Amino acid sequence: MTRLHDLHAQQGQSPWLDNLRRSWITSGDLGRWVDRGVRGITSNPSIFQKAMTGSDDYDEQLRRLVADGATIEDSYWALVARDIVDALEVMKPVHEASGGVDGYVSVEVNPALASDTEGTIAAARDLDQLIDRPNLYVKIPATAEGIPAINQMISEGRSVNVTLIFSLLRYAEVMEAYVSGLEARDGDLSDTSSVASFFISRTDSEVDRRLDAIGSNSALALRGRAAVAQGQVAYEMFRKMFSGERWEALATRGARVQRPLWASTSTKNPAYSDTLYVDTLIGPDTVNTLPDATLEAFEDHGTVARTVDADPAAAHAVLRDLTSAGVDLDDVAQVLEDEGVAAFVASFDDLLDSLRAKVASF
Repeated sequence: MTRLHDLHAQQGQSPWLDNLRRSWITSGDLGRWVDRGVRGITSNPSIFQKAMTGSDDYDEQLRRLVADGATIEDSYWALVARDIVDALEVMKPVHEASGGVDGYVSVEVNPALASDTEGTIAAARDLDQLIDRPNLYVKIPATAEGIPAINQMISEGRSVNVTLIFSLLRYAEVMEAYVSGLEARDGDLSDTSSVASFFISRTDSEVDRRLDAIGSNSALALRGRAAVAQGQVAYEMFRKMFSGERWEALATRGARVQRPLWASTSTKNPAYSDTLYVDTLIGPDTVNTLPDATLEAFEDHGTVARTVDADPAAAHAVLRDLTSAGVDLDDVAQVLEDEGVAAFVASFDDLLDSLRAKVASF
């Protein structure tokens, strides 16, 4: 047994791997991660950019696709779909053994659609139908335009990973989109599931930058505390949303809670512990998706203990103190959302350019 196994068995948190590449699938490395306790996989355009441009693992399939007349973008989706399908097969035993709670693999719609509700709905349907596996999560960004797309997908019985959540207000909208989507359906609801990906470390990076600019002792004392506090308050919101009469009416029809997923949990500031965003956010019915380096760090020296709701009052106090210090958390969230979408769009565009260059060199 490993710390990753203990995290799930003792505390009810599922560790997922925030990375994917073809060589891990073909070499058996992904299966070995599962043996060590990984219970799901997340991907995004940045991850695929690194995977596809950093090796020749995809060249043979790319050659065939282009020879058959596929466009560069269609080729990209075919390359992605193969990795996702193969990863889904690796995770299938986890999905079955957990009764559909874990064993998911996430793939993201084209990030350029983040401000296009109807385009996102169409793309999410296409991906869901193309891959057509019960343990697939289609990732939809939690932009204002993404919220109705999330609601629509859930109402159609399609499972989603809601990504790029940076604010408590937006998180409340995400949970409402999920619950109201379930309410729009008839009959059994157990075939649909979702996670809500709350981004953690990027919040500290932006808030710390603002605290440094303020420069007062009281402001500097708050460095490195915003992200965890926000995540802990989000967990409190989750517990409230998925309880009571409204939720119980859905639960009796097999509905599953939309688990909070802590994303962006690698530590960006070397002054902070490399397991900061794991050790402080552990609790039942949660997921933490970690890059492989952070998984290794937690496996080596992480602490397995329930922490996410150890002191809710303190978490609220941190957020109040940040506001008093002059940090506008709503503005922080909007900046980070805009930057997150832009980064994924840039990765997607750069990857297509790289694939064009590869094809030209064949």
